[in-house]
Amino acid sequence: MEYKFDFLVIGSGLAGASFALKVADYGKVAILSKDVLEETNTSYAQGGIAAVTYEPDTYKKHIEDTLIAGDGLCNAEIVEMVVKEAPRQIQQLIDWGARFDKKSSGKFDLAKEGGHSEYRILHHKDNTGNEIQHALVNKIKSHPNISVFENFFAIDLITQHHLGKLVKRIHDNTECYGVYAFDLKKKEIHTFLSKITMVATGGTGNLYSTTTNPVIATGDGIAMVFRAKGTMENMEFVQFHPTSLYNPDERPSFLITEAMRGFGGVLKTQDGIEFMHKYDDRGSLAPRDIVARAIDNEMKIRGEDFVYLDCTHLDSNKLIEHFPNIHEKCLSIGIDIRKDKIPVVPAAHYLCGGIKIDKNGQTWIHRLYAAGETASSGLHGANRLASNSLLEAIVFADRAAKDAVSKINSIKFQKDIPKWYDKGTTHPEEMVLITQNYREMQQIFSNYVGIVRSNLRLKRAMDRLEIIYKETEELYRKSKISKQLCELRNLINVGYLIIKMAQRREMSIGLHYTIDYPPKKK
Repeated sequence: MEYKFDFLVIGSGLAGASFALKVADYGKVAILSKDVLEETNTSYAQGGIAAVTYEPDTYKKHIEDTLIAGDGLCNAEIVEMVVKEAPRQIQQLIDWGARFDKKSSGKFDLAKEGGHSEYRILHHKDNTGNEIQHALVNKIKSHPNISVFENFFAIDLITQHHLGKLVKRIHDNTECYGVYAFDLKKKEIHTFLSKITMVATGGTGNLYSTTTNPVIATGDGIAMVFRAKGTMENMEFVQFHPTSLYNPDERPSFLITEAMRGFGGVLKTQDGIEFMHKYDDRGSLAPRDIVARAIDNEMKIRGEDFVYLDCTHLDSNKLIEHFPNIHEKCLSIGIDIRKDKIPVVPAAHYLCGGIKIDKNGQTWIHRLYAAGETASSGLHGANRLASNSLLEAIVFADRAAKDAVSKINSIKFQKDIPKWYDKGTTHPEEMVLITQNYREMQQIFSNYVGIVRSNLRLKRAMDRLEIIYKETEELYRKSKISKQLCELRNLINVGYLIIKMAQRREMSIGLHYTIDYPPKKK
């Protein structure tokens, strides 16, 4: 079946959903969601969204904190733009129904996280992302111009390549006409044509064995744009959240928000000794890359599987009031955070690079925009400052919406788009070919392309990935389309980009830390 929409949005998290709401008054909108609308990376965000709200905080302080965390690779112009546009976009979220915690005085109850010099994190308990997602979904379902396609998996972007046209100058000529999408329930492939397409598919965490990302985070958008000859950057900067709950049998890993350290929680080794001041004067509130490496080092030199986050010295009533979901989760596995230390371990959390976009969210493919974790805007540089991700998503969704709306009337639907041709014959019993390669890929990245890297580890990872790539591509050519096979293929594409860019970055900077190039003392 062929569908036509003015605006096509792939992904239903904060970036995709807010873009859809902002363009819906100017044309028909389709949202493709790989799962249900509510199942997004946004929904799993605990800590909050950063913005300058009250004195003594200032734009200058937020800008400086972001630049410092980014280790010199941020685009200063983009940082200033995002920070200054933040308050207006947060007000938009509030107008849409999102609630943020307030004090009895009526002022926002702001939190502080690693790398921030002031209290500036707006939050809703310890489930801010879920609160925002809930508000967005309610607005989307009530908008007459928005059609929602749940359990639809975007396979590939439609460009001139599908029309048999050669594109000699990629950046000047490539255009996106829509996407081929797989109806996961009916097992049918449909063609979605659009004038404007927004890619907002979230992160890539499932490239690793341990991640805080939901199982849907398989780098689909990045892989699609890569195959369409789009431009990528900064893929080597994979952020590991320092503190996920150590519970080996659970996937995804349950996130212990950085706000708990901002609230006063202290990192300790298993014998109860504080260690962060050995690595940074900011202690447990150092930026995430520093904290994650410190924990990783302590675990390795001690031969232990986790460290502790100690909150037992804090006011127990306020602790539970601020972090009810973490309290409940920990209780479910026998840990009372009021009197027990929380075992934590780093986990793959956020990709700072991705599809390169300009200040309006445009990619280097015409008619194609990207926003959220799947995009690289220049805001994060070599390391994302805590709680800047939701902020980036809403600001760039807004700018992309304004730019797209200004162009929509001058764009026409592309004609003569061929249907998807699927000649595969592989039977379901061969699923083991997919699951085994999936596990091997995750082991490769966890062991060789993790928090600490080396030239030898990266080469070994690339050699192993090349074998899995060839096996998977061969299987893809002869198999019927399946979600599992497409996700594996996408993660391999993303993994290739991460390794390749890590090999080119011959220095330790931000989240890319290699023993072959020790960082310069600052």
